[in-house]
Amino acid sequence: MFPQNGRPVESPWRLAFITVVQFMEGLPDRQAADAVRGRIDLKYALSLELSDPGFDFTILSDFRARLVQGEAEHLLLDAMLALFKERGWLKQRQQQRTDSTHILAKIRAINRLMCVGEAMRFALNSLAVVAGDWLLTHAEEDWVYRYGHRIEERRLPSSQHERQELAETIGRDGALLLGVIFEPTAPPLLREIPAITILRQIWVQNYWYEDGQLRWRSNENIPPSILYIGSPYDCQAHYSKKRSTTWVGYVRRVGADEIPALCRRG
Repeated sequence: MFPQNGRPVESPWRLAFITVVQFMEGLPDRQAADAVRGRIDLKYALSLELSDPGFDFTILSDFRARLVQGEAEHLLLDAMLALFKERGWLKQRQQQRTDSTHILAKIRAINRLMCVGEAMRFALNSLAVVAGDWLLTHAEEDWVYRYGHRIEERRLPSSQHERQELAETIGRDGALLLGVIFEPTAPPLLREIPAITILRQIWVQNYWYEDGQLRWRSNENIPPSILYIGSPYDCQAHYSKKRSTTWVGYVRRVGADEIPALCRRG
């Protein structure tokens, strides 16, 4: 995957570590590269000198692309597990705790307002790649400012009334976008984009029409957690609760044919 000969390149283990930090802190590539240049904690974790100039942020996307194209996403994890077993930190045939299933979802737990905002941003970004010229002629001017950045809690209004207004504004934006996409004259390709399908599902789950007006659903009027999409980027991860622990992640549902066997096992 990363040969030792040829021109010097960034160490793959460092790039993998930075990728994990990106996920933990929600950093895009440019901000992650800036963090490596300016943060002492990251330089220490990456075994870099304080004077290290860092690297160009585009290397991160190249690194991820190489992993995906080489189907080597689990290469580092497998190497780590092998080392853990060698050191005795993991034992053969040992049952692992299942409390940590929430980390399997490659998302952060985001509330409903952040979810619809990110769904709209995800749809617009996908359209920009697939049909940029079409999007330019149909996008509203305000959308650039409203969805041009990641929807984060710190950017949201503090009062419940303002959040309600923002939720309804985002709802109208999404309804307008879906309306033009599903017009007979719109390119059929647009309706096949996965982000648009997800946008439709999230809008049905979070909005409804009353007297011709789009309304924000109350928390009591949304689908059950097994059906509700909590993030546009990972539709199979759902809200779950086990005693006092809550998470957004994957839960294995027991089928009816498995119940007798579970009962026999006590």
